[in-house]
Amino acid sequence: MGQLGFQELFVIFLIALLVFGPRKLPELGKSLGKGLREFKRATEDLKSSWEDQIREVEEPFKEVSKDIHKDLDEATRDITGSFESAPSSAPEPAHQSTAPAETAPKETV
Repeated sequence: MGQLGFQELFVIFLIALLVFGPRKLPELGKSLGKGLREFKRATEDLKSSWEDQIREVEEPFKEVSKDIHKDLDEATRDITGSFESAPSSAPEPAHQSTAPAETAPKETV
């Protein structure tokens, strides 16, 4: 549905003039303006109220999320710190000697 052009508005005005007459048309315009203002005000109030309700619901979730992230960061630091300060549990590689290994005598059957 597009916007109303000049021709459409003119036709609507003529129909309103014929239906309501020239005396009632200014009163009708005032009433329509008041109604639109009230509707706009009510819509803004509803929108404001809705946003307030959303904020009230979001706040506890944001606090819990911050607490979870804080605890997770602390746990990560604790785990990382314990790995860095703990001695290595991997065995050190054995030194290989360059001397030929002694071989055990073979048994013959």
